[in-house]
Amino acid sequence: MRILLVDDEVELTDPLSRVLTREGYRVDVAYDGATGGQLATREHYDLLILDWMLPQKSGIEICQEIRDRGDMTPVLFLTAKDTLDDRVLGLDAGADDYLVKPFELRELLARVRAQLRRSLVGETAPNPDRLRVDDLELDPDNQLAYRGDRAIELSEKETKLLEYFMRHAGQLLTHNQIYHQLWTEETKPSSNVLAAQIRLLRRKIEAPGEAPLIHTVYGKGYRFGSGIE
Repeated sequence: MRILLVDDEVELTDPLSRVLTREGYRVDVAYDGATGGQLATREHYDLLILDWMLPQKSGIEICQEIRDRGDMTPVLFLTAKDTLDDRVLGLDAGADDYLVKPFELRELLARVRAQLRRSLVGETAPNPDRLRVDDLELDPDNQLAYRGDRAIELSEKETKLLEYFMRHAGQLLTHNQIYHQLWTEETKPSSNVLAAQIRLLRRKIEAPGEAPLIHTVYGKGYRFGSGIE
């Protein structure tokens, strides 16, 4: 499997290249965006690992250029940019994953393996890991939801709760079912904590004028989806 690594931080790039090589990958390295863009265009790679801020051409530009050509090679961004707007911009440019510096090497290698597995089985955009119910889309890996023109940043707990709702849309989920999904027996909270978690999620995914998605079934639990009474 061939990987292109484009990053101008030599103190990061060279050790990372050696680690990836020891893992059995064939790694090409570029230290600026112009060279990286040329390699991405000329050669065939199974994964591109791109820094965001690069001399001569940014990682965003490289990603947009290959996507404009219809090239769906997986792209993993490594970047110090960690705001919601930055993450959304990177994903909208066509990136498949996003890892903020500094990062743990084990996590990077796990994400590399995940992207290469998806590439091998032909899992390209639209991302099969995303969930959609009505006009709401969830990207669990990046803890982001999208509704209309809004990008919604979620906490880990909110992501797990929303994913559980979306995978069981239209079904009555009891309080106990939700407790078991989100908490262990040792950390099981009071009913007030669950109600508060639901309120926080509602505020984020149900803006004024949007159809409600989380519906309370009094005394029992909740149903998820629009058009449910």
